[in-house]
Amino acid sequence: MIAGLGLTGTAAAATTTPGTATGTAATASLPAVLTKNRIYRSGTAGPLSCPAPEIRPGSAASIKRFQQALARCANRFWATRFKAAGLRYSPPKLQITTGSRSVCGTITANGAQYCPQQRTVAIRIMKRDLRDQIMMNLAHSVAHEWGHHVQELTGILDAQNTLYWRSGKTQRAALSRRLEMQAECFAGVFYRSTLDSLSSEITWVQWIDGVKQSRESKVHGKPRNLAYWQDRGYDAASARACNTWTAPNARVS
Repeated sequence: MIAGLGLTGTAAAATTTPGTATGTAATASLPAVLTKNRIYRSGTAGPLSCPAPEIRPGSAASIKRFQQALARCANRFWATRFKAAGLRYSPPKLQITTGSRSVCGTITANGAQYCPQQRTVAIRIMKRDLRDQIMMNLAHSVAHEWGHHVQELTGILDAQNTLYWRSGKTQRAALSRRLEMQAECFAGVFYRSTLDSLSSEITWVQWIDGVKQSRESKVHGKPRNLAYWQDRGYDAASARACNTWTAPNARVS
């Protein structure tokens, strides 16, 4: 299963990491599903209206409604991109809870995970979410996990999983970072289309600066690289920018 990226500071986000992780430096031996995936040819995304209800201080119910609305928006967005790439899109299930259990096990303190076998995004509303309701933090639990769902539907997760189990410890860590940073890039593509329609209290530049200042994760990699891939997807407005598999090692460390 895939479970949890946690960003702290201005940008705090929860996401997913599986018992599978992502690749190493670009080599000719990498499968085409990683390096030449059809989702990279899904074109440039235009603006998408993404109305979401207001988040009320201390209200778990309002956070849940916000994330449910954002999930509907993510499904609309990715269905369009998949169609443009000649691919079939199906939405994941969504489980939002204040508890610690999901359909694929325990939800970590990071707060969100993607469960590939169940094709479910599981989000845990944490106490910190009730205290510090920065909209982008709550949005990222959806945006990043949907990035993993895109990887599942396009065969990227399966290909990465195969490489992972054939690799040593160091190579597994590198594969994990490439997987997570690609999900960050996919989130950036989604944000480019939808952010203007959301009432965010911080700008995109402030958000990216916050990501850069977040704590480092062995699974997800250096904050500056997480910020790089998110910003790369945002700037390109296209999944073509999100091929982390052939990127230099320094960009996925």
